Amino acid sequence: MADKTEKQDMMWRAIGGLVGLVTAWAARKVIGFAWEKATGKKPPADHESLDISLGEAIGYAVVMGVGMQVAQIVVTRTARKRYDAWRTLRDTAKEVAS
Repeated sequence: MADKTEKQDMMWRAIGGLVGLVTAWAARKVIGFAWEKATGKKPPADHESLDISLGEAIGYAVVMGVGMQVAQIVVTRTARKRYDAWRTLRDTAKEVAS
């Protein structure tokens, strides 16, 4: 039984890692697009540049940090619920078949 649990945990880690990477990439693109539409400026690429105001650099960092974290939480929880439902269905089907 321990092997089965370890294998399922490893499978979820692989799926969760992939979901995390895709979510981070997509959230960065969406937040950058929204920032550009809201402010009319491209997102600050170099936070150390003195051409970017301190308020803009901090504002973008806060928006990006909160937005990315919210996206990660929502997508990861949704993916985990789907994975658990699939695993339960699969285990039930195996029990019925045997």
